[in-house]
Amino acid sequence: MAVFAEEVNLSGYTTLRLGGPARRFVSAATEDEVIAAVRAADDVGEPVLVLGGGSNLVVSDAGFPGTVVHVATRGTLREADEGGRVIVRAQAGEEWDPFVARCVADGLSGVECLSGIPGRVGASPIQNVGAYGQDVGQTVVAVRAYDRERRTTVTLDHAACAFTYRHSAFKGSDRHVVLEVAFALREGEDSQPIAYPELARRLGVEPGARVPLKEARDAVLELRAGKGMVLDPADPDTRSAGSFFTNPILSQDGFAALEHRVHERLGPDAEPPRYAEKPGPDGEPRVKTSAAWLIDRAGFVRGHGAGAARISGKHTLALTNPGDGTTGDLLALAREVRDGVRDAFGVTLVNEPVLVGVTL
Repeated sequence: MAVFAEEVNLSGYTTLRLGGPARRFVSAATEDEVIAAVRAADDVGEPVLVLGGGSNLVVSDAGFPGTVVHVATRGTLREADEGGRVIVRAQAGEEWDPFVARCVADGLSGVECLSGIPGRVGASPIQNVGAYGQDVGQTVVAVRAYDRERRTTVTLDHAACAFTYRHSAFKGSDRHVVLEVAFALREGEDSQPIAYPELARRLGVEPGARVPLKEARDAVLELRAGKGMVLDPADPDTRSAGSFFTNPILSQDGFAALEHRVHERLGPDAEPPRYAEKPGPDGEPRVKTSAAWLIDRAGFVRGHGAGAARISGKHTLALTNPGDGTTGDLLALAREVRDGVRDAFGVTLVNEPVLVGVTL
């Protein structure tokens, strides 16, 4: 049965440990309870915030003036499929990293490089969660969701999810409430080809090689832990929302302008990282560069922060709340970093976490 409460402080439900009270809080353990809670709020015109693990949220100090539906559904189902694939269906409330661990233990590849990411399965397609050369858009084949406009349950196939870099058809819209995600994984002892150079170096292989699944998972966990990206109550650097800014994707002209600013500021031998990207809507090739590189070269080093919030001491992209800070403190730091990078290099960084009741 769903559990109802009022004035629940949301700081206890986010990895940043920030956020004020929710006017109404519903913990839903079944799909029917999730749908019923959302429908009830919609019926009276009350705002709804669907909450999973809280690992990608920045919530206002004032809290949320509506209903927070905490998705606590559980369950996975493995189905055989033709073509050497195995379909695994997971409820939205399943914890992400334990789900990845089970896939690895069961000899299923496709999500092993996404180990150690906090949060729940239901959030993974929204953000098109990715790391170390993998993202869920590579394996998600369907998302079952409650459509708040049609007031019915729908299934969106891979194409309808519209996955792009850290984005999907679900991001920026509250129309769909994710209920279940279906992944198509490959059965075997080895990982998918290792695409990320840093991970390949850690494993001692060339990019494109395959390694035993457990070795890939263990290496990713080690790399993430070294950057404060594996939750640890004893480590204040892990009190974050992960990477706070996405890597900028620029037009060819935009990247050329960035190179010019870099040469002016850092000298003719300095070069910003350049990663090939797919063509944009206009057909022009895009170039992805590194937000962390820009932040560091703009003068914001690890540990930077004069107030209660600071840049992680382990990873430039993570903004942390190591003590008793507020959302206001965190956003002040985020604005300082964003504005400093823009002033230095002419590139405006975009936040990766979802902002609730606040703006950057």
